Amino acid sequence: MAGKLNQEYSRALLERFLRYVKVDTQSDEESSSSPSTEKQKDLARLLEGELKDLGLEDVKMDQWGYVFATLPSNLEADLPTIGLLAHMDTYFGTSGKNVNPQLIENYDGSDIQISDDVILKVEDNPNLSKCIGHTIIHTDGTTLLGADDKAGIAEIMTALQWMIDHPDVPRPKIRVGFTTDEEIGRGTEHFDVEAFGADYAYTLDGSDLGEIEDETFCADSAVLKIKGHDVHPGYAKGKMTNALRFAAAVIESLDEEHLPETTEDRESYLHPYIMSGDVSSAEVKFLVRAFTVEELKEREAHLEDVIREVGECFPGASTDVSIEESYRNMGYKIQEDPRVLEYALEGVRRLGIEARQQAIRGGTDGARLSFMGLLTPNIFAGGQNFHSINEWVSLQWMEAATEVILSTLSVWVEKSRS
Repeated sequence: MAGKLNQEYSRALLERFLRYVKVDTQSDEESSSSPSTEKQKDLARLLEGELKDLGLEDVKMDQWGYVFATLPSNLEADLPTIGLLAHMDTYFGTSGKNVNPQLIENYDGSDIQISDDVILKVEDNPNLSKCIGHTIIHTDGTTLLGADDKAGIAEIMTALQWMIDHPDVPRPKIRVGFTTDEEIGRGTEHFDVEAFGADYAYTLDGSDLGEIEDETFCADSAVLKIKGHDVHPGYAKGKMTNALRFAAAVIESLDEEHLPETTEDRESYLHPYIMSGDVSSAEVKFLVRAFTVEELKEREAHLEDVIREVGECFPGASTDVSIEESYRNMGYKIQEDPRVLEYALEGVRRLGIEARQQAIRGGTDGARLSFMGLLTPNIFAGGQNFHSINEWVSLQWMEAATEVILSTLSVWVEKSRS
């Protein structure tokens, strides 16, 4: 492949994306089912049908809502099998129902009035300045857009179409996987790496043009449960222990230098994101994030210190803190066989795009998969302002991501045959 996708593939890419974002696939953190919401299977069934229509083999949606397929190699050489992955669910905290994507063709570089109350300002979104002349797709200000990660799905599907339409271009065997519940940290809960059958894989779930992400946070979740004592407030002196006030005091006492709203780059954070309860009992949920296990433990030790110190002011209360591992920095594993990273960076450079090796201030399915034996860096998909009503994406960056898939696969063919 050389140069940009032609108009036919660009149009197909856009049509796919617009079709996918209109399917509500919001996951549910409070659900114990798998997938956490049945509506994720609506998109799974759609993709299953489209993969069959493209002519892929072994197309299947399983009971968990995962969709798998195979595009065979067109070579006799023994090459590694490469996986291409993206997740179908959208963020649980922002509505993904009735998504109404808005298009701006030939974007002029000015602020974008998303709705009466929402303005996408260039000063807050510097990447807009890199997308002048592009087709911009954004929300209508009432929902998220769903580029995380339906942009990745559309890019994979378009790359598959291109390869099928160009059977003389050498390719390795490709395994496709679309997963559920990534946004609630359960995207690989039922993923059978051995059955998937790939030697290496890539998620299409990143953001900025040219980025290949080979590191994620190390991630834990923490839950603080507080038991207080409730009595009639008119007669509460010396008797009431207010669990809600205890929880609020814990949140207020956290180190402000290690909150998500005060950190960037490789800085760690402790994030209280849900508080619930009443006077007699309360619960606070925390995300703990750091790029090293050592820093992760520092944040957790700080939380425990704060709880203990606050507890001295609430002698009638009792607390329980549970900490659960979510995932670890996939960089620990990828560095054991860096070809999977190097070939993707080379794939970017061959397109004349500046390749940037990047750490994610978050996680992907690739983090857990890498520790499960399938090394899986993350390729940019183009989306911006994930999880919010300000979400947007450039069609041209989506085209570039599609080209990077094809270019990276070509690198694998060349390097494996040489």
